[in-house]
Amino acid sequence: MIGNLLIISSPSGGGKGTLIREVLQTTPDITFSVSYTTREMRKGEMDGREYFFVSVEKFQELVAKDEFLEHAEVHGNFYGTSRSQVNKLTESGKDVLLEVDVQGAKNLLAKVPDAVSIFILPPSFATLETRLRMRATESSGDLQVRLRNSFQEVLEYDKFRFVVVNDDLETAVEQIRTIINAERHRTNRQDAAIQGILDGFDAAMHRFEKEPN
Repeated sequence: MIGNLLIISSPSGGGKGTLIREVLQTTPDITFSVSYTTREMRKGEMDGREYFFVSVEKFQELVAKDEFLEHAEVHGNFYGTSRSQVNKLTESGKDVLLEVDVQGAKNLLAKVPDAVSIFILPPSFATLETRLRMRATESSGDLQVRLRNSFQEVLEYDKFRFVVVNDDLETAVEQIRTIINAERHRTNRQDAAIQGILDGFDAAMHRFEKEPN
């Protein structure tokens, strides 16, 4: 069975990275697709774990090779989702989580409309601003860009299938896990298992028909 593609997006500072780490640790048969970016590596990050950190020249080379399922320029940096990596993981039967910005999510959904899309909404602008300032990973100028962009980004919530308000971490993680489990139990995701059960009923019916009353 092909795995689900799960797109998780939010304004910068919405907490999607933390939520994804928690979901990955507590949910079986799910993995994370590492995106490419040209932005600088932040303290505590590792190449190949949070992102594949590449130069602008390398990124453009990958674009020319059609390596990206989607790519976009966000806050002055380029981001891209590896087509080959996503295909390999979903074909192995695992659900694949993608952490993408709002623009990247829109591009992905245009190409993969049946993907499971989840928008992480902060409980308030004040909370979003506090989270961005506390993580202290951007310069003052970059921080202002992200805060200004957030006003437009939050209005994109209605482009997504699900919305999770990230007020309490434990609650938000459980809501995402519930969405994932519900998607796994969609009728069209269980065709093989259902058909096996129906075949058993069919065999039993023929046996009953042959038995005398």
